[in-house]
Amino acid sequence: MNWGTKLVLGMVTFMTFIITLVVLMMRSDSDDLVDQNYYQKGIEYDKDYIRKSRVNVDKAEPEISVGQSLKITFKNPAKGNIRFLHPSDQTKDRVVSMDSGMGNTADIPLNEFTGGHWKVMLEWESSGKGYMFEKDIIIR
Repeated sequence: MNWGTKLVLGMVTFMTFIITLVVLMMRSDSDDLVDQNYYQKGIEYDKDYIRKSRVNVDKAEPEISVGQSLKITFKNPAKGNIRFLHPSDQTKDRVVSMDSGMGNTADIPLNEFTGGHWKVMLEWESSGKGYMFEKDIIIR
């Protein structure tokens, strides 16, 4: 085989590869880069951003300590939800409601959670304002 034949075979192989990629792309049912509910999620993102920034403005960042339980100390009495997100296994994710009552502390038992890395997302209301705070914790 001379160099011209090898060149033509290389070009045909490359063109076949490109055509195969185009066909696979055209057969794809959904575009993974665009979310189906992008408009609604955009509106919710604005609300979340306002609640996250309000934590800094009001200096309302809660103190979180991890031991046998998750102890959260707020600036004022608070009521809301805690989302526990496990990065490696979505089936372990949980939402727990919490209420500090008349005090400023909420205690969440951790005996039902597996050990490891967790992302904690706090969403609460205090003094008529909504707040949102995220923190990574390690449960032993």
